[in-house]
Amino acid sequence: MLKVAVLVSGGGTNLQAVIDAIEEGRISNARIDVVISNNKNAYALERAANHGIEAVGLSPKDFESRELFNEALYQELAGREIDLVVLAGCLVVIPDKIIHEFENRMINIHPSLIPSFCGKGCYGLKVHEQALKRGVRISGATVHFVDEGTDTGPIIMQKAVEVREDDTPETLQRRIMEQAEWVILPEVINLIAKGKVSVSEGHVKIEK
Repeated sequence: MLKVAVLVSGGGTNLQAVIDAIEEGRISNARIDVVISNNKNAYALERAANHGIEAVGLSPKDFESRELFNEALYQELAGREIDLVVLAGCLVVIPDKIIHEFENRMINIHPSLIPSFCGKGCYGLKVHEQALKRGVRISGATVHFVDEGTDTGPIIMQKAVEVREDDTPETLQRRIMEQAEWVILPEVINLIAKGKVSVSEGHVKIEK
């Protein structure tokens, strides 16, 4: 059974998609062991509690330094013997120590087709604002492994979504969540739980 930790900062819509997929059997051989948020008021923590999942608020503001917070986060994950860390709208910069500990065992969902509209400072509505400003016809979402860079880890899965002429950042964000993010994130977790995902020379292989 794959032990999963989900790291979130806000409402937790992607978290809810994963919870629903587990409860509906679309993700098998996996369970969410803990949900951790750097924002103690995040609705994601309430979502977790509503489904009997341990919810932990771990704020950098409660520590004298970022180093102490990073160590506390590391201990929270390592101490639970977590198999897979899922960043689902997590706005915390993950320290290298955790990235190395969970190499090819930490995934992130990003609301664009990487390498477009990604990198430092490109998150949330900013992604969709940039896509609309550039005038692209297709956007989407990407699930990738996390490395030391920002949105630079090996790509696992992508799904394209049409951009409409009358889109606003908000409408595009919603469509990408519904048609891409909430689809491929559970799918990737299920594949990892079944041992079908591997990484070789920076590229991901998915067994049929």
